[in-house]
Amino acid sequence: MKNKILAGVAAAVILVMTVLTGCSTATDSKPVNVTVGSQQTGIWVSGEGKINVVPDLAVLTLGVSAQTSTVAESQARASSAMDKVIAALKGNGVADKDIQTQNFSISQVMRYDDKTQQEVITGYTVSNTVVAKLRNIPKVGATIDAVVEAGGDYTRFNGIDFSIEKPEQYYGQARELAMADAKARAEQMAKLGGLVLGPATYISESTYVPPTPGPIMYKASMAVSGAGSPTSISAGELQVILNVQIAYSIK
Repeated sequence: MKNKILAGVAAAVILVMTVLTGCSTATDSKPVNVTVGSQQTGIWVSGEGKINVVPDLAVLTLGVSAQTSTVAESQARASSAMDKVIAALKGNGVADKDIQTQNFSISQVMRYDDKTQQEVITGYTVSNTVVAKLRNIPKVGATIDAVVEAGGDYTRFNGIDFSIEKPEQYYGQARELAMADAKARAEQMAKLGGLVLGPATYISESTYVPPTPGPIMYKASMAVSGAGSPTSISAGELQVILNVQIAYSIK
């Protein structure tokens, strides 16, 4: 009888230990996450600062394209035209480092033969495109004219994009405007809510320079003598935009 009682007690102890062990394992596999400082506390606002800036960089995408009956002839004409285009760019102050090849291609020119009902090769097109950065904005129009004259009928001009080379130099001024904008919003919200605004507890920012609406296209319309009216290019203005998000505590 005594042995049966002891066996029962031992079984009960083992059962309790098993249950406790199981609970411990379950707790370890599913830790409790405690969130400190919920973003729902305080007043959260965003502010924006905009600075209008005249672009200091013009990016031209241009090149040449030649089509003849053979690859060799097409490539020779395109190469000669591109050499003249590059010389025109450099002659107008564009540095070597600011001229980069964007694309070079050789493609077949095909036509459909009604008699054989097959595509036949009629020639080859060689195209060479570069991206050139112009840092002298007032000289952009004259540079374009020089390129078109140099490349002649082989010239292909895909457009201009204006940008700001170092927008970070304007971030300080834009940041001041963004912070003032955010604080004004927070103060108004606190006043409307019957609250007293405390110090900021969180601040983050993001910057953005919107691109030009789209590449500005250029169509060559030069006289045979090359003495046509100079191309007029207007750079306009771009905006440097800085946004902040701030959390203010409530007193």
